[in-house]
Amino acid sequence: MSRIIGAHTVDNGGIHMAALRAGRAGMHALQIFTAIPKYYGDKTSIRPERVQRFREALRTAGIEPANVLVHSAYVLNTATAEEEKWGRAAAGLRKELERSTALGVGALCFHPGAATDGDRAAALVRVALAITRALEAVPGETKILIENTAGAGMTMGKTPEEVAGMLAGVPPALRHRTGYGLDTCHLFSAGHDITASAAALGGILGEFESAAGSPPAFFHLNDSEAGLGANKDRHLLIGEGKIGAEPFRWLLEDRRSSGIPLILETPQQNYSVADDDDTPDPYDVRMLALLRSLSP
Repeated sequence: MSRIIGAHTVDNGGIHMAALRAGRAGMHALQIFTAIPKYYGDKTSIRPERVQRFREALRTAGIEPANVLVHSAYVLNTATAEEEKWGRAAAGLRKELERSTALGVGALCFHPGAATDGDRAAALVRVALAITRALEAVPGETKILIENTAGAGMTMGKTPEEVAGMLAGVPPALRHRTGYGLDTCHLFSAGHDITASAAALGGILGEFESAAGSPPAFFHLNDSEAGLGANKDRHLLIGEGKIGAEPFRWLLEDRRSSGIPLILETPQQNYSVADDDDTPDPYDVRMLALLRSLSP
């Protein structure tokens, strides 16, 4: 059972350098930002020459475009009840999909945001509408994937039912371009005990699969600084947090981790790498070696 493992690598020098660093590390998957993640990016396009450099870098790295994820901006709150903010978030998601489609990557993942008025049922509808509008505006094969959340405050997507509810609001004709992914830190911090046993982890994955009608389309592989049910999104290197290394062995042995991008979002040792330096981060290299030792 082969596993497609990669990371969200540092993009100093451009996204093509992120791809080259991934390739130097021997990764087969990759995650990137296409714009500054602290801004909406709803008016930010991607230049053709940037697209060309990235595609060439992927070829050099030996990474299939289908195994590349774009992570959307953190500020996009498609669940908000505030009309102006929702409009900008929906526009930002559409622009994220436009840039991702231009790059030819497999999928765009995003955090659905928070139900600012406390009405979670209405928030599900708003998230689905933002996804729908983006897919209608941007034809192509690139998918929009919901990422589960750690459950802080009124954030949406901590349970299988909420993830499924957001996807269910997308019209059937567009549903094939949607899906979801699971972050191990978020699962644990949201109260899903993936450390109890291999059977317990498999059961949790099964709950999401049953509710959504499909298995996850990606995993984010992160240990957690916070404890079970703490509702805090704090990533640590695998084996150095409250989850520990063994649950990642169970995950890698589960059928649902096969054939999809498995992305590390763990800390980097060197965030200030030179723009022209394609040397992979030492922490990424270490985590890749660990995951390969745990893989079936």
